[in-house]
Amino acid sequence: MDFKKEMRILCSWIAHFGDLLLRLLWHLVHVIISLFYFTLGIANALESYLISWGVLKRYRSLHVNKLRYLAIVVESEEAYETSKIIALLQWLADIGVKHVCLYDMEGILKKSKDFILAKVDGAVLYGETHENNKLLDQTHMTLEFASFCDGKEAVAKAANVLFMKYVKSGATDQNQKGHIFTESQMTEALKTIGSGGPEPDLLLVYGPARCHLGFPAWRIRYTEIVHMGPLKSMKYGSLIKAIHKFTRVQQNYGK
Repeated sequence: MDFKKEMRILCSWIAHFGDLLLRLLWHLVHVIISLFYFTLGIANALESYLISWGVLKRYRSLHVNKLRYLAIVVESEEAYETSKIIALLQWLADIGVKHVCLYDMEGILKKSKDFILAKVDGAVLYGETHENNKLLDQTHMTLEFASFCDGKEAVAKAANVLFMKYVKSGATDQNQKGHIFTESQMTEALKTIGSGGPEPDLLLVYGPARCHLGFPAWRIRYTEIVHMGPLKSMKYGSLIKAIHKFTRVQQNYGK
């Protein structure tokens, strides 16, 4: 009996020691990861400031002409920071970016479009005075405002256009059941209703989430997506770096 009792005590101590060891190991890994990201954050912040001050020569010249259309995706809670949005647009104007799409899921930016357009010198609203095929001939900054509802509405309208077109073609009920619409047909339908819009070359996401937050998927088939962190922590140097990296990448696909 004493032997069994001693074995139970020993097993209990081993289990307790193992649990303690695992906890210590978990905390150690957590500290290492935290230190890594802390160091990485400091390095990125330092690099951003060096870029802003013009110390790093390779970032002094940008081939902005390669960036024909830029999309800015902002988390809806941060979209209320209108002053930050205006500052970001002014940075882009100084860099030489001419065509920008501002997007947030709830349409906060769209509600503030008149105020934003008034604050950004020379900015005009996309779609009011210019057509898609004249996009590259603009001299002032063109702003497009989009939200998640626009995407849902556009898909519904495009589906209706395709359905009516298919019905008018005189297809039989049997053929209709087996018919599948192609991506090119959907794209054409979206253009028909005026919701196609240019495909952004680069999409910058400002917010905690590392995703495009519902930006219309049919417009980002070949788009490079970069997570920029919270809008409140935006940095001019980080913006320059993202655009510079995009313009240096060789694009082997066609549009």
